[in-house]
Amino acid sequence: MPTDTNSFLVPKGDYKKLIAFQKSECIYDLTCYFIEHYLPQIGDRTVDQMKQAARSGKQNIAEGNETGTTSTEACIKLVNVAKASLKELQEDYEDYLSNHGNKIWDVNSQQCRNAREWCKQHSKPADYIRVCELRDDITAANVALVLIHQTDYLLKRLLEKYKTEFLQDGGIKEQMSAARRQWREEHGMGYLNGRNGNYGNNGKTNGSQQLPIMTPPKK
Repeated sequence: MPTDTNSFLVPKGDYKKLIAFQKSECIYDLTCYFIEHYLPQIGDRTVDQMKQAARSGKQNIAEGNETGTTSTEACIKLVNVAKASLKELQEDYEDYLSNHGNKIWDVNSQQCRNAREWCKQHSKPADYIRVCELRDDITAANVALVLIHQTDYLLKRLLEKYKTEFLQDGGIKEQMSAARRQWREEHGMGYLNGRNGNYGNNGKTNGSQQLPIMTPPKK
C-alpha cells in the first residue's frame, strides 16, 4: 500500500512515452496510408472499419493511461479494448492478403525476421510511410501485421504491470482510505467512537474517558 498520503492520485506517466502507444501511432498512420493507396474509397465498409480499429487502438491506450490515475480497473479495461481493436485490424489485413494470393509471410521466413528486427528499432510513423512508399501493398500489409503483433505483446506486458500495481496497492478507494488514516495519524488525530462518545488522542479528552453528560440548569 502506498505510504505517501497523496499517492492515491499518482499519474501513470506521459502516455506518449509508452512504446506501445508509439507503435500504435505507427499502426494508425500506416493503416491510413494503406487505405488511401490500396483500398476503394467508395462502397467498402472495410475502409471505415480498419481506420476506426486503428484509431481505437491508439486512443484507448492514451485514455487508459490517463484514467489510471483514479481507476486501475478502468485503465485495464481500456487497454483490453485497445488489444481487441488491434486484433480486429489484424483480421482485416489477413483477409486482404488472403484475397490477394494468400501472401501472408511465414513467421520463420527471412522477410518476416527482417521486418521484426526493423520494427523493433523504429517507432516513428514517418519511418513506416517512407518504407511503404518504396514497396508494394503485400509488403505494407505484412509489415502492418508484424507491427500489430509486436504492439499486442507490449500491451500484454502493460496489462501485467497494471495488474501487479492493483494487487500491491489496491483500488483508488483502498488507497484513499489508507491515505486518510495515515494523515490522521501524522496529525495526531483519532477517530470519534460513535458508540460511547469517546474521542481518540486529539487533545480534547483522554481516550478512556467518556464525554460529560450535559444536564439543563436548575430553575
